[in-house]
Amino acid sequence: MSTTDIVDVSQETEPDPVLFREVPTQDGKRIGMATLNRPDTLNGLSLPMCRLLDERLHAWQNDDRIVAVVLHGAGDKAFCAGGDLHALYQSMLDSPRDAWANLHARSFFETEYRLDYRIHRYPKPMICWGSGIVMGGGVGLMLGASHRVVTSSTRFAMPEVTIGLFPDVAGTWMLGRLPRGIGEFLALTGAQLGAADCLHYGLADHYCAVDGLDTLVATLAAQKWPTDPDEQAALLDTVLDGLQLAVPDPGPLQTHAADIRRACSRADFMQAATALAAWKRHPDPWMARAATNFLAGAPGSARLGYMLVNRARHLSLADAFRMEYVAALQCCAEPDFREGIRALLIDKDKKPRWYPATFEQASASWVRRFLVHPWPAGQEHPLADL
Repeated sequence: MSTTDIVDVSQETEPDPVLFREVPTQDGKRIGMATLNRPDTLNGLSLPMCRLLDERLHAWQNDDRIVAVVLHGAGDKAFCAGGDLHALYQSMLDSPRDAWANLHARSFFETEYRLDYRIHRYPKPMICWGSGIVMGGGVGLMLGASHRVVTSSTRFAMPEVTIGLFPDVAGTWMLGRLPRGIGEFLALTGAQLGAADCLHYGLADHYCAVDGLDTLVATLAAQKWPTDPDEQAALLDTVLDGLQLAVPDPGPLQTHAADIRRACSRADFMQAATALAAWKRHPDPWMARAATNFLAGAPGSARLGYMLVNRARHLSLADAFRMEYVAALQCCAEPDFREGIRALLIDKDKKPRWYPATFEQASASWVRRFLVHPWPAGQEHPLADL
């Protein structure tokens, strides 16, 4: 069976940004398949897509016929390259300097974070097919899945420092649980990881052929599925183990881990920044590129990301989402996030004018403003019920 031999339960309208299908199994059960369907934008995650995904995952969660869910992206270039920055950019133009007045940003981040939290807590096995580009919002979708697959084409990163944001979608929580210094390095540089590093650091669970999705779905459909969720997860492990390829050679993050940890596990941000900057002429192009990205990124975002990763190390998942929600809204009221999107996607001059312009100006006292909630006194946190 291929992924086209399925029951289509999407509405018959214009091409939907997310396609939902149910693959029948031989014992009358179904595999739910959710396809991010915006390949022209590398499956960039919009607010309507978040709503559609959350609604369908909720429905499948309560449908006894659904025994597992597969989440993947249309096309062969990306699972999901991040969030819909164009809509956020317009919302920031409409509500400059007022975090709480930006209704689109409030809705987008709340909906996205609730979706990501649902995936982390999903009671049924979920496979995320993380082939191609997996960045930003795509990482948020992948992180919480019970079974995370990478392939030879996987390019995994949290590059928000380059657009004036920080690693959100529980990125701070994820990075804070990596070995000290490794998470900080990834937050500061947006360095891209391949399959080997993702597997080594627990960011993925299985390594499969880049064209193996159809085989996976056909194999899942041929199984007799137990009713117990733990037994379903074990069956899924067995299926994926059968498709597992030989683990690739160590990636650059693992290779340079000792140097990275010495440089980026400093309590003082400026010491870490100085050590990173010195790698601009590193003999390994991957390390040199990471240092170049760091130096080109927003100094304020670098300081903010460094602080949030260290704070999230001591938080629950729900509290990390609540912290990130406040910081994300505050980013929408500061100039760097808007400027980063302008330089990358709107004018495409790739010459952002950051404010603060230096690491010294982006002081510890300056960055604490991002922890102050923007809503009226006495109002409950919008994510209080997580």
